[in-house]
Amino acid sequence: MLAAFSVAPSGGDNPDGSVHEAVAAAVKVVRDSGLPNRTTSMFTELEGSWDEVFGVIKAATEAVAPFGSRISLVIKADIRPGYEGELDAKIDRLESALDGQDADQP
Repeated sequence: MLAAFSVAPSGGDNPDGSVHEAVAAAVKVVRDSGLPNRTTSMFTELEGSWDEVFGVIKAATEAVAPFGSRISLVIKADIRPGYEGELDAKIDRLESALDGQDADQP
């Protein structure tokens, strides 16, 4: 399973509304999990079994709790039994397809 998620608090004390410290706490949980992962400006992606992935997402959400009175959590999952290494393989296939399109250009 691949999952992309975003977790952020609201109702915290930061006057400029920044949530980077809370997000850092969540990303630390993900990185410490040992599951394959990557973080971008909008989402953190991770790969593992259903129980592993959702366990990490739950722990990351709990890590954000001290930073605000509410938490927003967005999850998107790609459930494809029998496949591993898709965190990178999907990107590799995309890049290969783009390279093929470039070769077709005059």
